[in-house]
Amino acid sequence: MTTRKKPLAGQRVLVTRARHQAEALAAQLRRLGATVLAVPSIEIRAPRSYRPLDRALRRIGHYDWLILTSVNGVAALFSRLRRLKLPGRTLRHLRVAAIGPATKTEVEGHGLRVAVMPAEYVAESVVRSLRRRVRGKRVLLVRARVARDVLPRALRRAGARVDVVEAYQTVAPPRSRRLLREALRHRRPDWVTFTSSSTARNFALLVGAGRVRAALQGIRVASIGPVTTKTLRDLGLRVNVQAGKYTIPGLVRALLSAEKGSGRRRKPR
Repeated sequence: MTTRKKPLAGQRVLVTRARHQAEALAAQLRRLGATVLAVPSIEIRAPRSYRPLDRALRRIGHYDWLILTSVNGVAALFSRLRRLKLPGRTLRHLRVAAIGPATKTEVEGHGLRVAVMPAEYVAESVVRSLRRRVRGKRVLLVRARVARDVLPRALRRAGARVDVVEAYQTVAPPRSRRLLREALRHRRPDWVTFTSSSTARNFALLVGAGRVRAALQGIRVASIGPVTTKTLRDLGLRVNVQAGKYTIPGLVRALLSAEKGSGRRRKPR
């Protein structure tokens, strides 16, 4: 199949994922003929302090459930276990809930079984899956510094005793400010993809909150799911397409459907 005949031939797509995670999306887009601009709007960093996470891990026997909301959270959790010289088997008594297939795969790669993976990969679906299972139980929720409070609040209303610990934080990479502005000014993409609320918020921060709508004029926006879509709309941006399944493959399929539905192809540049 020549590049010209591929379904995303002639499309320039800006990927805003963290640098170490961007290739999973970028590679799929390239295989479909797209030209990829990878400019991260988030960077994963250590939390302000590891003390709350370390304290929870040293007392892990007190918990009944462990909830992990991202691959980054799983990586941070097992990194701290190694740092504290605690064997992975100390987690085996826990029932584990994971948001999304990538998180589930990462958890299982460390030898743990995932008891619950909700049908939709958002906090509200986790609550529906766990509401009847957590009454009177101790729950450890491992997540990013900035995250919605929907999940812990709802689990507490369901009767769970929930401890929320910060395992990592996302920041806007300073170097990306210049790179994003250059890309939007001189290498105008056809699409910008957002894979989390953090990528959306930090994108607006890097471009300039007052300039982001004008900067994306004529550029289509693709969102991985409803939470990210709401964040984008709160920023005043129009979302042209949202993934039906809230995963990277789902996002790629949404782009393909949008291109097929548009009935147009732009010349390769």
